[in-house]
Amino acid sequence: MGQNSTFNMAAALRVFLCVAVIYLILVMTWKGVSWSGRSCLKLSGPFFPSSKSLLCVTTGANMSSLEEGCSDSTRALVLPKPLLQGLKLASHAVLEKVQQRGRSKCAKCGGSRMFFCYTCCLLVDVSLQEIPIVKLPLKIDIIKHPNETDGKSTAVHAKILAPDDITIYTYPCIPEYDQDKVVLVFPSPGAVTVQDMMQCLRERTDSRSHGPRLKRRKIENAAKDLESGPPDETKGSESRPHLLQRVVFIDSTWNQTNKISTDERLQDLLQVELKTRKTCFWRSQKGKPDTYLATIEAIYYFLKDFHEQYLAQEYSGEYDNLLFFYSYLHTVVNKSKEAKQNCKAKKSSI
Repeated sequence: MGQNSTFNMAAALRVFLCVAVIYLILVMTWKGVSWSGRSCLKLSGPFFPSSKSLLCVTTGANMSSLEEGCSDSTRALVLPKPLLQGLKLASHAVLEKVQQRGRSKCAKCGGSRMFFCYTCCLLVDVSLQEIPIVKLPLKIDIIKHPNETDGKSTAVHAKILAPDDITIYTYPCIPEYDQDKVVLVFPSPGAVTVQDMMQCLRERTDSRSHGPRLKRRKIENAAKDLESGPPDETKGSESRPHLLQRVVFIDSTWNQTNKISTDERLQDLLQVELKTRKTCFWRSQKGKPDTYLATIEAIYYFLKDFHEQYLAQEYSGEYDNLLFFYSYLHTVVNKSKEAKQNCKAKKSSI
């Protein structure tokens, strides 16, 4: 009889606590208090003999739930799934081995580095034969802000993986550009999409031609089009002239970009924006939208769109290896964050 009475009291107390917590949540929600996250209350005493008895409350924008005995794994922060999936990448085995060995000195500057030296743009403890080299359809210039921290920049990834097609300049050093053959990738109010980019370049070129010569050329081109029929899209870049020869990117924090983007030497370039792409950079800048991409992301997505929309070819991973270092570092950083969250969850449950 005594045991049954103790059991009934324990059960009643549990029910009372659950009802009390639910009531508290409802009252706070009605008062306009925003709830988020998970809270766990450790229960102890004669009615809760198990040291693992926990009352957990998980709250969201429109949901609250109660559960008993929640484990450390359920209390740990659940990180989002990796955004860099489905890429055709070279094996990361060489990077895994280097990470196990630890940092090494750069042969040029002597700095302690892993994988590559971000100051000298040189591989460290990795041979050129062990990494993928990417051939690009266009030349790319990267204008780097002098105050941009080398160790936080992803521009060096592009330079190492596509050394023949990418050049990095440090501002105020900017070469002279032909505005009819060069575009600047930057999200300005007047920026166009990659899809509209080539038409805008053609219109710019035509606007500099005047008189009956332009009309005559248009008539001749129209006659040729009628004779030859519609263009064969399967021929891709071989069947159309290459108006675009070079693409310029700015490498800096978003708060520093204005000084470079408004430079008079870049003012006349057509500006292109990657409006539908979202960043997965682990150093996202506070207060900036997720459409503000890291430099290596912008280069990759531009080339992918250019390949599909201008070259009119099916994309088969031709430029995926530009993300060779980026994707590996993305995985390493996410694993580190997850480990820290698990550690904090275990400490808080003790």
